[in-house]
Amino acid sequence: MWNKLLLPALVLGAGAAAHPVLAEGLPGVTDGPGPNLVIEVADSKGTAKGRIVLDLYNDKAPNHVERLVTLAKSGAYDGVVFHRVIDGFMAQTGDVEFGKHGSDTARAGMGGSNMPDLAAEFNDVSFQAGTVGMARAQDPNSANSQFFIDLAPATFLDGQYTVVGQLVDGWDVLNAIKKGDPAANGAVVEPDYMVKVTVEE
Repeated sequence: MWNKLLLPALVLGAGAAAHPVLAEGLPGVTDGPGPNLVIEVADSKGTAKGRIVLDLYNDKAPNHVERLVTLAKSGAYDGVVFHRVIDGFMAQTGDVEFGKHGSDTARAGMGGSNMPDLAAEFNDVSFQAGTVGMARAQDPNSANSQFFIDLAPATFLDGQYTVVGQLVDGWDVLNAIKKGDPAANGAVVEPDYMVKVTVEE
């Protein structure tokens, strides 16, 4: 299976959508109709760092939103690490297969869930600070369970990755997630993790 990573080198030359809609609201400001993912974050020792809230865009990417909600409600995201975090770019998590805290996470980023991959739902929302996107392999239709949250605008991803939501609370918590080594493509040693992920409808 391809490593489910963002591949900026593949999309840097791609143009943004013709008239992209900016991510709706700034982090911590606007909360839409949801559903919302509420993520309790802790460091590798289990010390609580706070929570982040993601407003999911059911109208923009209904199949991807359904997948995130299903996995969260089943408890699949509980204990999953932020395996790839690049300062000034994004924080990636959601590998329910290889990314569980307390296990060998050497393959984190290469797995998914026991459900099939999803067909892309590219939309007109631009990748801005706090935008939530689905990670995938080279095949545009390979998103499964992994997602990322932008730490800064990343408009070169527009139209290349499915936007699935926006962070609406916990910007400080998101920015405090442990960063990885840029020389190792953002891989994090002793990563922070999602202690508990719940859904607010």
